[in-house]
Amino acid sequence: MRLVIQRVTEASVSVDGELIAAIGRGFMVLVGVEKGDTSDDVEWLASKTAALRVFDDESGVMNLSIADIGGQVLAVSQFTLTASTRKGNRPSYIRAAGHDLAVPMYEAYCRRMAELLGRPTLCGRFGADMKVALVNDGPVTIIIDSRLRE
Repeated sequence: MRLVIQRVTEASVSVDGELIAAIGRGFMVLVGVEKGDTSDDVEWLASKTAALRVFDDESGVMNLSIADIGGQVLAVSQFTLTASTRKGNRPSYIRAAGHDLAVPMYEAYCRRMAELLGRPTLCGRFGADMKVALVNDGPVTIIIDSRLRE
């Protein structure tokens, strides 16, 4: 699994012109699921996300986690994070998990984040043509790949 985590002051997702989720201060998380990903990947990534210290403390040092600040999470599935661009100019999505794996893994990540933070994780709509809006704070953008743990 691969995540792109953006520290935001606000973020939202709309489908067909309808706002389906919006958050204030927290994380906008793009979630890409690859073939072969497991519940261990979900657990590792959710734990990493919840503990990631990228929010400023009283001294202006990035030393606080989303849990520490009571921030919100908006997670959106994005299969294009699995793209391979090694050959040619058209990305290949051969590594992307099919719906049978991707949907439960994405939903498990959202559930686990909610459990770890003690508040709901808002989600996009899997497979929909979503319009995502956000204000990246900093900007701070972190990429975490569960296959690159070591």
